[in-house]
Amino acid sequence: MNTNNFHPGTAAVLSFIFNGLGQLYNGQLFKGLAIIFFSFINILTFLIASIFIGFWLLGKTVFANALGWGISLFFISLISIALLGIYSIVDAYRTCAKK
Repeated sequence: MNTNNFHPGTAAVLSFIFNGLGQLYNGQLFKGLAIIFFSFINILTFLIASIFIGFWLLGKTVFANALGWGISLFFISLISIALLGIYSIVDAYRTCAKK
């Protein structure tokens, strides 16, 4: 039973707003910062992939494989963002519920 002032729902909502915030709320500084870092890397990769695809659509490709790299990075980063988000929400909720 949760015997402190921390609420599992609050932890889950914070992680839904941005990955890792629920872990920081639970006092898991290293885990929260690691999740935030990997979320940032995934979002950055997603943006770079979108730029590659955009350049290809505009006919201004920098190199021949821009579309292939763009599509590959786009889907890899999109799946990574979703999986890390789900993990962050579930982990924040469960960790807070155990306290």
